[in-house]
Amino acid sequence: MVHFLVHNEKDDVGVAVIDMEQGDSAQGMTLDTQETRGVEVLMDIPLGHKVALRDFEIGNFVTKYGQDIGKVVATIKMGEHVHTHNLKTKRW
Repeated sequence: MVHFLVHNEKDDVGVAVIDMEQGDSAQGMTLDTQETRGVEVLMDIPLGHKVALRDFEIGNFVTKYGQDIGKVVATIKMGEHVHTHNLKTKRW
């Protein structure tokens, strides 16, 4: 079962295609390469939201669709929810 999709092989976040719960061993697939990858989910992540596929420090940039989508404003661990509480997008 696929729990999240990674749009581009350069991405360091995946997008949940189902609600993921803390403690889940989630499986994902990269769309452009069909590569599979897994992550241990550290907090609940709702459908359509991002899961971190690596650790991030404050000031790091997040890549989605092969593009920089914003700057990390709070430390994020692999498997955590990436959203407005820890990522400031360039748009806002």
